[in-house]
This record gives sequence, structure tokens and C-alpha cells, in this order.
Amino acid sequence: MGIVAGLDSSPDFTRIVVCDTDTGAVLRQGYAPHPVDTPEGAARPSDVDPQAWLLSLGEAAGGGLLEGVQAIGVSAQQNALVPLDAQGNTVRPAMVGGDKRAQVAAADLVDALGGREAWAQAVGTLPQAAHPVTKLRWLARTEPENARRTAILLQAHDWLVWQLLGRPVRRTTDRGGASGTGYWSAATGGYRPDLVELALGHQTMLPEVIGPSDAAGTTPEGLLISAGTGETMAAAFGLGLGFGDAVVSLGASGSVMAVHPEALADTSGMITSLADATGMHLPVVTTLNAVRALRGTAELLGLSDLEALSDLAMKSTPGAHGLVMLPYLEGERTPNLPHTAGTLAGLRRESMRAEHLARASFEGMLCGLADALDVLRGRGVEVRRIFLLGQAAELPAVQAAAPMLFGAQVVVPQPADYAAIGAARQAAWALGVSQGTLDPRTPPVWQGAAAQVLEPGDELAVGQAVRQQFVSVREQTHPGAFRG
Repeated sequence: MGIVAGLDSSPDFTRIVVCDTDTGAVLRQGYAPHPVDTPEGAARPSDVDPQAWLLSLGEAAGGGLLEGVQAIGVSAQQNALVPLDAQGNTVRPAMVGGDKRAQVAAADLVDALGGREAWAQAVGTLPQAAHPVTKLRWLARTEPENARRTAILLQAHDWLVWQLLGRPVRRTTDRGGASGTGYWSAATGGYRPDLVELALGHQTMLPEVIGPSDAAGTTPEGLLISAGTGETMAAAFGLGLGFGDAVVSLGASGSVMAVHPEALADTSGMITSLADATGMHLPVVTTLNAVRALRGTAELLGLSDLEALSDLAMKSTPGAHGLVMLPYLEGERTPNLPHTAGTLAGLRRESMRAEHLARASFEGMLCGLADALDVLRGRGVEVRRIFLLGQAAELPAVQAAAPMLFGAQVVVPQPADYAAIGAARQAAWALGVSQGTLDPRTPPVWQGAAAQVLEPGDELAVGQAVRQQFVSVREQTHPGAFRG
């Protein structure tokens, strides 16, 4: 009965999709890179002027893209801290991403509150270099004058929503975004202002956390703006995740998340307890090594790309003739082995062939992610269906091994802007609630993502044997890694 838009402001670009309110069909879309000046070959900057996000948004929305749109949802990169003064002006550029400058501050904060267990009980996550609470500690230690001037804290999607609404007195956020700050508890649904003070040295104004189907406000032109959320939560919502669904994301590092009815406190630090965009919870387990293990193997074998590595791996067989790779090339977070290295075990004359090493790299990566899935399963999270995301999900070697190693149906969605689609779905929900056509507890049902569906079938027993081979090597090399 109408159209809505979802925009995703990622670290590098803005994507906008315009969708049919009833079906979710994408009608038109826009794209623009962020005008951030990063020299070629340099790392992405840790400090970014938020105006770059607005400029990118404006460019992406050009050419009448938003004509006829009734509501907009905003998804944005997580962990981007925007410190404002009492007048709402930026104190300094936004601190984005996994800011390595803040690593010492993270350890500081863990000690200051009394250890890992205290943080897990307080907010369901341990401070990491990326978290806003850790960046506040760094700010207080390194830029004390900017810290003193900081009176208001927003994240990227909060700031964009606030700007779209004309910078009103009321500033809002959602449960999903708030759960990644390190000073809001998904378990209690409330802020911990004492943790802001612990990090920054004083308390600040924090945005109001509104419900998943609530509107943040309406522009003077009558355009409804929904609550907004973080990219992870928006992508989960765009995919239509429900109970029994998990997502395995294959980047350089990997992550596993699933929808769950309650927050999970985890003193080991392996589970990050986030909230989702529907009122439920989204526990996440991260591995430091995923596609980087494949790239390293391809380089070792002199192969030009991952497609060539996959083709080579397909010439081997499950179990790689006994060759096992523990892919802990950058240390590992799951299990918690920050200073370890990778391991190649099972070297015999018959296993020392390029195709077996290629196969072992795929199996090692996927077994590491299966370990992460088991962390969630061990806490009562139901996993019946697994969505596999990332460019590597398209590789034949991944698709051949993943169902048998994960022991579940694997769904490989067609590439799409799921975070932007999730933001649009949130906008449709808020619009429907405001018009009295949708229940605030039940999001609109949109058509599912087009996808390949892969079943473990008869190879389930083979996959269990390969997993056991991996676990045996892991336990022999790092005894008790998942019990410590």
C-alpha cells in the first residue's frame, strides 16, 4: 500500500533501498561512497567527520530516489562513537571501528570494574577496542579536554536519525545499537551510567532507547523516521531470522550469531550478548580467523585467488587424508588463545599434496566456526538452519563441506543489501503501527531472500568424523581450551 526506504551507512559507503511496504520487493536503490580521504594503501582512518556520512547519504538519495517514500529506517556501522558538547556540536571526529589505540583502555576497564565476570554480569560483554565505552576511556586518558567537553553520546545511526529529524531536543536509539555500547545491558534493558562515569570520568546525556516498532519522529515534511539500529541487527532483520536460525559470516575473521529469547551472560568472554531489532536477543561469537586462513593457504600454494584454492580443494576428499589445520593464524578468540599460532597436523607422505592442504584449510576454517556454533548450542541456543554470508560462501569447497560440518541445513542467500533491507522493513513496521495496520509486537512479513538450500544428507556421519578429527588435534595441542 506504499513505499518505504532503508539506508545503510557502512564504514565506506551508503546504500539506500526503496521497498514495497507489503512485500519488501526492492523497487529502486542508490549508492554513494563516503567522501573520506584515505591515502591508497593506508588503513581506514579511526577518526571520521560524521558530516561525511550525511554527504554520502545526500548523494545516494539523489535523482528523486526517495520520491513518494513514507518512512525511512536507518542502519549504520556499529561501535562508531560520536561525542557531542552540550550544544550538540561534535567535540572531535567520530571514533569508528576496532580502534587499536583503545586496546590498553579495554584492559584498564576490565580491571577497573573488578574483572571479566563483573563486566559479563553488568552488560553481557567484555570491553574490546571497538566498544564505545572503551573509546571513552581512551578519550579521558588521551584527550582530557575533549573528554571534559563531552556532554552527549551518540552512535552513528543515532546521529543520522537525529540529523534527519532536524536535530530535535529528543535523541533516541534502539536496543540493538545500545547493546553494543558497553554501557547498556541487554539483560535488564537499562543503561549503566556508572560505567560511562568509570570510563569518561563524568556522566553524560544518553539517547532514549525506544522500542523496535516505535518511530523516532516525523520530519516537518511528514516523513516518518523509525528507531534505526546497528548493521548486524539490521542484516539479521533483513534476512528474516527467527528462532532456530543462525548466521555464519565469513570475513577475514568470522562470526556466528543466532536469535534467542534471553540475554546470555558469559564470563569467558566468548559470547557477546547483543539485542536484536525485534525485541529478542542476538548472542554473537567471533573467531579471529576465517577467510584469512584461506588467503594464507592460497598464497603458500602460489594460487591467484580463492576460486583456484576451492577448485584444488575439491580434488581432495573429506578429512583431507588426515591433514588437519587449526587456523589460529592471528591467535584466536574462540577458543581464547590470543598468543597462539596455527597448527598443521597429520603430515604423512600420502597427505603432503597441495589438494589436501587446500581441503584442510577449508575444513579448518569451517570447524573453527562450528566450534563457535557449539558455544551457542552449549548455552541452549537452538540451531536448526544456518545462513552462510560473505563472498566465500559462494565457493564450491565451502558449500560442499559446510552442511556436513555444521550438522544442519545451510542457506546461502543471494548477495543483497540485507542491512538496508532490514532498515526498510523496520520503517514499514513503524509506519504500519503508526497507521494502526500492524501490531507493535509483530513485524511485517516480507518475502524471504532468494537462496540456495544445502542439506547435510547422507554425509552427516562423514562430517562428524571430520569434526572429531579436528577436535582431537585441538584438544591435543590446546588441552582444555574451551574449559578454561
